[in-house]
Amino acid sequence: MKTVRSKPSSVFYVALIAIFVGGAGILYVMASRASAVRQPTRIDPTLLAGTKAEGYLLGRPDAPVQVAEFGDFECPLCANFAVVTEPDVRRRLVDSGLVALRYYDFPLPMHRNTWSASHAAACANEQGKFWPMHDRLYEGQMEWNSQATGDPRKVMKGYAGELGLNVDQWSTCFDEQKYALKIEANRAEGDRRRVNGTPTFYIGDRMLDGTLTYDALRKVVDQVLAERKSAAPAPAGKAPTGRKGPPG
Repeated sequence: MKTVRSKPSSVFYVALIAIFVGGAGILYVMASRASAVRQPTRIDPTLLAGTKAEGYLLGRPDAPVQVAEFGDFECPLCANFAVVTEPDVRRRLVDSGLVALRYYDFPLPMHRNTWSASHAAACANEQGKFWPMHDRLYEGQMEWNSQATGDPRKVMKGYAGELGLNVDQWSTCFDEQKYALKIEANRAEGDRRRVNGTPTFYIGDRMLDGTLTYDALRKVVDQVLAERKSAAPAPAGKAPTGRKGPPG
């Protein structure tokens, strides 16, 4: 007896084509999303030889106490400090001339969109608005972070417009990654200082990691000032008073 083999119906071929087309579409969307953000490549350290890690200064460069923050724009603890604590620090310590803040980029590898944020801020700095962009990025972190979008540029471009930047100039700067060396130099400075997480602060020469309240930061500032005062030479003809504190 002959075995009769049924011919595949046209429905089978239609279904097969649909699966193929659908799969190709998914792959295309995935590829598009992956290419929406330019992934950074580690820069050859020799290229940084002429690039100084300057960070971004807020306050008087000769303020008695210098506070350096190594931050990651996508770091939740950094956002907490920027939104909750830093306004008080600026109003009560920076505006009075007692403290200067200096922000250094320290993008962490697990945060896919943080390099885009560092570029957004650097390009705003080109137009004199680093700190307004710094604040807007942290305030809107949930709008552009890795969980929220694969295209942070669109959100950040909107911020540039809100802040009154020349958006075309900002966009060109961002797309060309004009300040990649500057950002990498800031990150390398963190490595040099043995920073391994964000936020990390240097108050004088004291290293503190994790977010700080205003009171905690002010306490360390006061300690640094007191130690410097006790370590200062006594005026001629007068005996020194107090004990010398640890190195400031």
